Amino acid sequence: MFVAVVAFVFIFGGALLGIFLRKAFPEQHLNSDTKDVVRVGTGLIATLSALVLGLLIASAQSALQTQSNQIRQMTANVILLDNLLARSGADAQPVRGLLRSGVRSLVDRIWREQDTTSTKATPFEATLQADLFFDSLLNLTPRNDAERITQTKAIQLGIELAQTRVLFAQSSYSIPKSFIGVLIFWLSAIFISFGLFARPNFLIVATLFVSALSASTAIFLILELSHPFTGLMSISSDPLLNALVPLDR
Repeated sequence: MFVAVVAFVFIFGGALLGIFLRKAFPEQHLNSDTKDVVRVGTGLIATLSALVLGLLIASAQSALQTQSNQIRQMTANVILLDNLLARSGADAQPVRGLLRSGVRSLVDRIWREQDTTSTKATPFEATLQADLFFDSLLNLTPRNDAERITQTKAIQLGIELAQTRVLFAQSSYSIPKSFIGVLIFWLSAIFISFGLFARPNFLIVATLFVSALSASTAIFLILELSHPFTGLMSISSDPLLNALVPLDR
């Protein structure tokens, strides 16, 4: 939100600066030749701005979709793993309890890790609860071929769940600050040209205000997409938290 507000101040401030410069420059500096050159230059900048905006939106949307798919994959693996453990005999029921108690800590850790402004990669460390769950799963003693096959499948699902978790922890996405800074500079330059050749009146100022607000809103949406675990477009943790029904049902 702060970056979007700063963007609006710079962009709309550029329009007001252009109106001020119109009054400061001598009239001969605002002839048709000047207008043509400024329009060509701002047209080039507008094209570059549109390309960067499209690139940032596509990149942020792709990152959001990737992380959302990873959460859905983890949810599916948790459900399937619980179903397999339910068919693995009485000895597997304590392991089901460890799985269920670990889901909330898994959610808390993922959302806490992603709710940070730091982009520095840190080594991933499994929790003691996760290690205990895998040790208990591996130590199950199947009593027949059916339980042996079920345990093997459960171990495979547990490994897939762990792999998704590790990949998720190591994947991070953030919009480069230089991109946002250059984009704000370009948009401000465009709005300076808008105000430079417009005779100010209420309708023109209102139009420039709405246009600047729209441009800064686009930047706000891009930043929201790049932080999918916070803000208006956050990924909900409810499907993963509520993936498993209580054991007493």
